[in-house]
Amino acid sequence: MCCASSELGQGAHVEREVMLVKIQASGYGREEVKRNTEIFRGQIIDVTPTLYTVQLAGTSDKLDAFLASLRDVAKIVEVARSGVVGLSRGDKIMR
Repeated sequence: MCCASSELGQGAHVEREVMLVKIQASGYGREEVKRNTEIFRGQIIDVTPTLYTVQLAGTSDKLDAFLASLRDVAKIVEVARSGVVGLSRGDKIMR
């Protein structure tokens, strides 16, 4: 089985997006990045003395909220987002 493509706008479905974000912070800002990453159930996947790289998955609204939560305490240096992927809920299968 290879791939299928279908419009999921109608009917029950689940959607997710993956985001990698590079964040520059110091002092209090570093603690806020760690705290917000935990609150949003993300993972810090790389650390340097001045930067964190965070991986986060969820709805587009969740990812947007994470970015907004950091705007006043850290500098968002780079963002990469997968775009939305999804599947139908329950027994419905894409064909």
